[in-house]
Amino acid sequence: MPQQLDASTITNLRDLGGIALAGNSAVRPGLLLRSGQLDRLDIATDPVVAQLGIKTVIDLRTEHERLAHPDRLPDGSRLIVADVLAGVHRTRGEGAVPAARLEDVLGSPTLAEAHLGGGRAEKLMCDLYRSFVTSESACQAYRLLLTTLAEPDCGPLLFHCTAGKDRTGWAASVLLMLLGADAAAVEAEYLGVAPAVREAFAGAIARFTGAGGDPDIVEALLGVRTAYLAAALEAMHQTYGTVAAYVREGLGVPDALVDRIRARYVA
Repeated sequence: MPQQLDASTITNLRDLGGIALAGNSAVRPGLLLRSGQLDRLDIATDPVVAQLGIKTVIDLRTEHERLAHPDRLPDGSRLIVADVLAGVHRTRGEGAVPAARLEDVLGSPTLAEAHLGGGRAEKLMCDLYRSFVTSESACQAYRLLLTTLAEPDCGPLLFHCTAGKDRTGWAASVLLMLLGADAAAVEAEYLGVAPAVREAFAGAIARFTGAGGDPDIVEALLGVRTAYLAAALEAMHQTYGTVAAYVREGLGVPDALVDRIRARYVA
């Protein structure tokens, strides 16, 4: 079973180790880690993180997010930026409300209603998940994640976005499928972050709804829903057929690197 790690200065920190894979195997523990942003990381007061020995951090966030909340890295680790939503304003237009700008939206119930009311928030999220498969920036970002994982010296690797649920959730799903997890295990890990995300955003949710914001909007934006994962999976299957073809043709990761990843992360 995956392990929710009790870190005091990182939101939603999870070890994918222990998730069941095909052939009576499992993900090797201690090597594949996921989380929310690392802006509050303090190794001195967080022995759980210190013991992980993280060598590589992959940041899936936008430039705006990175500048507003820069990562604090574990000692001795390197940072790799893999911006999944690079150019989102250019591809969606000025009227769009990117998921990466949640702070702006949640700060104004009026703005949220204007852009996301009437079921538009859920539609936005489904469209966002489809873009994880189809957009050039997402393909580049997820290719960088996989090629880094194939490097012999990448060590324990942590990948993250802001909340650790959407961009990070799709990354974890792709990795698990590639390693041989079945659909039920992939969905269980995807949904498993919900309690930690809800806790991390409890204050923002309370402020938004207390100011008259529609609870359905904030739940759609901050929730972890099977419909979102299904939207990405549908886009992947429609375009590529299988996860292997998506990784090989869409992400441009050759089979030899995939074999190296499987050898390293399957116990």
